[in-house]
Amino acid sequence: MQHTPDGRPTLTTAERAIDARFRARLARLPRHGPGGWFTEFVVFGLKQAWACVFGAAMLAIICAAHLWYPDDAAFARNDALTVAAVAIQVAMVAGRLESLRELRVIVLFHLVGTVMELFKTHVGSWTYEPDGVLRLGGVPLFSGFMYAAVGSYLVRVNRLFDLRFTRYPPRWLTAVVAVAIYLNFFANHYLPDVRWLLITAVALVFGRCVMHFRIFRARWRMPLLLAFVLVAFFIWLAENIATWSNAWLYPSQVDGWHPVSLTKLTSWFLLMIISVVLVTWISPPQPPDDDRQPPGGTDETAGGGLPVGQRERHRSPLEQQVSPGGPSTAGSAG
Repeated sequence: MQHTPDGRPTLTTAERAIDARFRARLARLPRHGPGGWFTEFVVFGLKQAWACVFGAAMLAIICAAHLWYPDDAAFARNDALTVAAVAIQVAMVAGRLESLRELRVIVLFHLVGTVMELFKTHVGSWTYEPDGVLRLGGVPLFSGFMYAAVGSYLVRVNRLFDLRFTRYPPRWLTAVVAVAIYLNFFANHYLPDVRWLLITAVALVFGRCVMHFRIFRARWRMPLLLAFVLVAFFIWLAENIATWSNAWLYPSQVDGWHPVSLTKLTSWFLLMIISVVLVTWISPPQPPDDDRQPPGGTDETAGGGLPVGQRERHRSPLEQQVSPGGPSTAGSAG
């Protein structure tokens, strides 16, 4: 995968091929009015689905194993899930959906998550089925891939939506907050839980930051804190699917499944901060660049000063020209 001079990744080889296929079709769709808004909505969904491909594949095999894997199989279900997770990761790299550079941070997600899993299962925060040999203590190895799926989503959404940031805080400061959050996941079993203090710190550090993102023809923006909350919510939904499938269970779910408590959203919100800090290791946050022409021949450039959720309306005469090679579902340089 190629990178821009500032270190930001461009589309992978496979994504450029998909980009070429979709670009011509999408360029013929309406540009303005309800049709134009609907086009942006459809492309947003396609890009999000493409960014979630690792996590979606993991959830699919977890559900399939829950529904159809034989209880008396010689190969334990958890071991089968681990083998399938490794196969998905290999396919992602071999199919050039992820680069080796991105794989490094995904592996780091895996390690950070596995260490937490070892501790949390030891103290009884949640449990896994005790079957299988591909495990560390009470933790089957597929569990680390669930954290890796979050990392995969973040590195992919970064380039697919060409994320840019206004007033992004210093990375050293975000790293300090992330380390404090990670330590609290362990310390709160022995010391007072300071998650609300940490959430306050996150709000202070990231509160002024605005995220700019390109969907198709227009660039949009939203507060970065809102993006954290939305992603945390969808991870919580995925966790409900996983616990329903008996991938793991909280103590209150052992006698019968029920939705995961909404209070877990605070944990996922804080985990988002750790995740974002890890991603900035390979892709440092960049400010908006109104003069940059994204790869793929887009005819509209980024803009600033829009209210949340509003498209750009002010473009130069050159930008108002209709280009048949507009940006595609696969996204522009990230």
